[in-house]
Amino acid sequence: MTTDQLSATFAALADPTRRAILARLATGEASVNELAEPFPVSLQAVSKHLKVLERAGLISRSRTAQWRPCRLEAAPLGDVSAWVERYRRFWEGGFDRMEEHLAELQKGEHDA
Repeated sequence: MTTDQLSATFAALADPTRRAILARLATGEASVNELAEPFPVSLQAVSKHLKVLERAGLISRSRTAQWRPCRLEAAPLGDVSAWVERYRRFWEGGFDRMEEHLAELQKGEHDA
């Protein structure tokens, strides 16, 4: 994944409405009207959110007769997960060092 693609994915994920749309699509395909239903915004606003998600590669749209379902495309989320994973190891290493330091401090208090 290129940095630009990663940036597009993060930008798409930055909006809570788009994250909610992705959460809904994780349960299965849905039409624009179905996706718009829970939101207090216009159908046009939801369509704009869908375009952002589509440009980021997070959803795709198809056509079945009159129905144009949207579908989650998880590959960019896997790339984000891999990117975040590198930092998880860093955080865990910091927590491990902090735990060791606290254990030493507690041992010193008991020895005193």
